[in-house]
Amino acid sequence: MSMFYDDLETRSPQEREQALMAALPLQIAHAQQASSAFAGILADVDAAAINSRETLARLPVTRKHELLARQQAQRASNVFGGFSAIGFGSAMPRVFASPGTIYEPESRRPDYWRMARSLYAAGFRTGELVHNCFSYHFVPAGSMMESGAHALGCTVFAGGTGQTEQQVQAMAELRPAGYVGTPSFLKIIVEKAQDMGLSIGSVKKAMVSGEAFPPSLRDWLAERGIAAFQSYGTADLGLIAYETEAREGLVLDEQVIMEIVRPGTGDPVAPGEVGELVITTLNPDYPLIRFGTGDLSAVLPGQCPTGRSNVRIKGWMGRADQTTKVRGMFVHPGQIAAVVQRFPQIGKARLVVSGEMASDTMVLMVETRETSPGLAQQLGETLREITKLRGEVQMLAPGALPNDGKVIEDARTYR
Repeated sequence: MSMFYDDLETRSPQEREQALMAALPLQIAHAQQASSAFAGILADVDAAAINSRETLARLPVTRKHELLARQQAQRASNVFGGFSAIGFGSAMPRVFASPGTIYEPESRRPDYWRMARSLYAAGFRTGELVHNCFSYHFVPAGSMMESGAHALGCTVFAGGTGQTEQQVQAMAELRPAGYVGTPSFLKIIVEKAQDMGLSIGSVKKAMVSGEAFPPSLRDWLAERGIAAFQSYGTADLGLIAYETEAREGLVLDEQVIMEIVRPGTGDPVAPGEVGELVITTLNPDYPLIRFGTGDLSAVLPGQCPTGRSNVRIKGWMGRADQTTKVRGMFVHPGQIAAVVQRFPQIGKARLVVSGEMASDTMVLMVETRETSPGLAQQLGETLREITKLRGEVQMLAPGALPNDGKVIEDARTYR
C-alpha cells in the first residue's frame, strides 16, 4: 500500500506550480462571477492577468475580521456576506458557526474540507474505525474530520467533546484504530482510562488539531503506544497543511496557494521569515482569494524526507493579531470587550492564557474598585457564556494593568 494519498504529493515542484498558476486566473474569474463579495473586492481586476505569485501579491488581503464585518452587515440578505458561491438547498447540506459569529457553508462535494489527505498521512486506512472527538455542535470540526474519514473508507464514531468516562467506555468496547480530536483531550482520555482500569490499547494512532501540540505531549502519547500527528486547517479554508512521519514541519495541501506576508500588510516576506499565512483556495463553492488566516508561520527549506514535494511550513507559531485559540476555540478581543460592557464597574480588562503541555488555563484580569465575590462569579459566568470556555477571574486595583493596549495575552509555554 502506498505511503502517499495520491500522485499529486510527489509531482515535481515545477509541475505543481504550473498547475496552480494555471488554475489561479480561473478561480479569480469564478470568484468574481459567483461571489458578490469578491465581485466588489476584485472589481477592477483582470482575472486572466493574475497568473503568477507576483500578480497575486498585488491583490488585497481579506482578513477574518473583514469577512465577519461583511457577514454582519448583510445578515438580513446574505448570511455569508456574499463570499459563498452556493446557497441554501441541496448544494449546501450544513451551515456552521464559529465564535465571533462567523457562518461557514459546507458543500455536498465529497471530502469538502480535504481532510482525507492529512488522515492518510497519519496512518488511517480503509476499513478502520475512527473515534472522532471534535465538536459536532455549532463548529465544523467534527464534520471536517468525519467527511475526510469517510473519503478514506473509514467508519466514524461521533464521540464529540466532553463525557470522558463515556468516551473511554466506547473506546474499550468498540476498539477504534485511531483518534481524532484535540491533543489535550486525548491525554485526558488516556489518563481516565487508566483510572477506570479499562484498556484502550486499540488506539495506536491519532490526528490532532485545534490547539498547540508540543513535543512533550507528542512524546508522552508515544510512550503510551499512540503515534499522534498534527494537521492545520481552518473552518474557512479546510486543510492547509499536515504532518508526516518525518516530523519536520507541515506539508502544504495540494489545493491551496500559500503566501506568507508581513503582518498587517499583503507584502510577501523573504523565504524563512516569520509572517502571516495568506491562503488562496481552489474551492469553487467558497472561493476565498488571499484570505488572511491571522496565523504566523514560516517556510522550511527543502523537501519532506518522506518524498512529498510540496512546500513545508514550520507549523502554527502564534497569532498575527490578538485573537488566540484556547482548547480548540478562537477567543477574540471583541469577546472580552463584550464581557466588560455588561459590568459598568469594570475598567480595563485583559485575558491571560497560560499553561503548558496543552493544558490551557484562562484568567480574566479586570480593574475595578469593587472586590465582591459575587462580581467575580458573575464575570466568570459571563466569560463562559460568551467564549464557551471556563476561566478564572482576578480583580485588580485601577491602573494595575499595563498601558499597552493588549486585551489578550498568550503566555503559554511551547516546548
